Amino acid sequence: MGNSIGRPRAVAWIRGEGRLRGCVKFYAIPRGAMVVAEVAGLPPSETGFFAMHIHEGGSCRGEGFPETGNHYNPGGEQHPNHAGDLPPLLSQNGRAWMAVETDRFTPGEVLGRTVVIHRHSDDLHTQPAGAAGKKIGCGVIRCAPEAEHCF
Repeated sequence: MGNSIGRPRAVAWIRGEGRLRGCVKFYAIPRGAMVVAEVAGLPPSETGFFAMHIHEGGSCRGEGFPETGNHYNPGGEQHPNHAGDLPPLLSQNGRAWMAVETDRFTPGEVLGRTVVIHRHSDDLHTQPAGAAGKKIGCGVIRCAPEAEHCF
């Protein structure tokens, strides 16, 4: 996969509660971005699903990541049509992998913002953020010409 779309243009190194860690890579594609997430240390969950969003804020400081702000939503859309709304992570024994192509943003447009993993799945209708619950993981999206591997 990496050879067909080149190197990632940006990466967010995720850290969070307990042993939660991982990375989210952003590749440039002709009409937007390919987002690839690899996460480990997710807590047990009844459904196995965890919401993942791009938030507008640029800091993961503080308990509960209060400086991440709201979902990245430059177009003023209703949830789940925010530019920062991403598919959920599905955990298998605490690990998850996800890839999606999106035309909602380019890697350059999300630099300096945050990727947030939430405790629950996104219900895809509750406004403004899908009732996804507590923020349990966070990473700032940074330019990453050297990013190849998550772990």
